[in-house]
Amino acid sequence: MSKLRAWFGGTFDPIHNGHLNCARELATLLDIDNVTLLPNNVPPHRPQPEASARQRVELLKLAIHDDPLFSIDTRELERDTPSWTIDTLTLLRAEVGETTPLAFIIGQDSLLSINRWERWQEILDYCHLIVAQRPGYASQHSDSKVQAWITRHNANVPQLQQQPCGGIFLADTGLYTISATDIRRRLHHGLSCQNLLPDSVIDYIATTGLYRHR
Repeated sequence: MSKLRAWFGGTFDPIHNGHLNCARELATLLDIDNVTLLPNNVPPHRPQPEASARQRVELLKLAIHDDPLFSIDTRELERDTPSWTIDTLTLLRAEVGETTPLAFIIGQDSLLSINRWERWQEILDYCHLIVAQRPGYASQHSDSKVQAWITRHNANVPQLQQQPCGGIFLADTGLYTISATDIRRRLHHGLSCQNLLPDSVIDYIATTGLYRHR
């Protein structure tokens, strides 16, 4: 049996310590050797990124350059169409094979809006969902039918490691209060983001003027 492989999708506008620390914690908890960061191109359900695709990839490279846990998958940035997760998962499953355990990491906020995703009920045919806690979000879905779907697919660590797909794992990770929205707001107003972003990312943003007040 192949080891569990994990992809972490997001806008990463910008990548921050909350993303990185949560992924590290999940890797330890689930015995994952690699977390692949998957930046969105045109996120269908949220505002468009302020940073360009090229800038966001550069920030990712700087943030992970000395950490062997991480790699980057830019396939969604090479599309001109919206970044439908189901399309990416279909491709990933074909690449890793039918039996490799495959996980997609999302935040609790994404789980609570998952019924707005394209073909959302098919997602577990291709992967497990690993859900990281987010402070300030409800623990239950507002739609009882969606909550029943979440409950029905609730999985434990051995199931994630031994089955290729089909589970939802509600991870007991630290509650990271860092958000990219707040970081952009701080940068717009010239406020410090020390300890919120890797130093290399802070240096790049300062040098390029990215996220300067708009």
